[in-house]
Amino acid sequence: MKRSLRTVALFLLTALCVHLAVPFSSAEEALTPREQMIEDILAAAKAEYDAAGGRLKRAHYASDIYVCKNFTVYCFKEAAGRYRMAEYPDVKLVIPDNLPAKQCTDPAYGALWKDISAADGNPFYAVETFVYDAKQSKEENRERARAFLRKAQKGDFFQMRANYYYGVGAHSMIFSADYDPETDTVTWCDSNMKGEKKNGIRYALLQWDANKPIDWFVDAFCRKKYGATIYRLRDDIIPAE
Repeated sequence: MKRSLRTVALFLLTALCVHLAVPFSSAEEALTPREQMIEDILAAAKAEYDAAGGRLKRAHYASDIYVCKNFTVYCFKEAAGRYRMAEYPDVKLVIPDNLPAKQCTDPAYGALWKDISAADGNPFYAVETFVYDAKQSKEENRERARAFLRKAQKGDFFQMRANYYYGVGAHSMIFSADYDPETDTVTWCDSNMKGEKKNGIRYALLQWDANKPIDWFVDAFCRKKYGATIYRLRDDIIPAE
């Protein structure tokens, strides 16, 4: 009978631990390449947050990395060069741009990425997209939105078209922890959710481990023509050779 890859891996790991006199538990707890990539992405976000020191950063021009989507792309790129997908080991990893506004109908611009295949380097898949359904009641839509957001996991990228406390439009962020069922909250990092204009120029505040009840987000994106998507890294992330 064929052994699973995990069984074989654990057998080899156990043998190595015995040979090196390393406690098996510590070796078993070692991060997978996918987990390490997530840590690297979040470390890039934390480094920028620490460097900013609470100061506002320019987020006005298309090239400014502190524009919300630019910031999440920057964090991804800081890690991506060190990883590949096992299915496509020779393909460099890329992160899709937002789907252009002219291609967006329902939901409106900001809730979706371009559809780029894994073969072309996209290591993400959409866990789910929430779209407001006008045929359902408001509360039915909100219940679906809550169930959707409770799927959030550490390292997931989140894309929404929303009307939230600090602004209206598209916003991008990265969850820095799993959804917490005890507090019914999500935790994330981002840039330019909060900010202000000075002399007509937009400046952004970076956030790290920001935390809100999920209904705060439900209020924001559970609206007609609005929506959101959770994007997650594939399981077959491997180190680049």
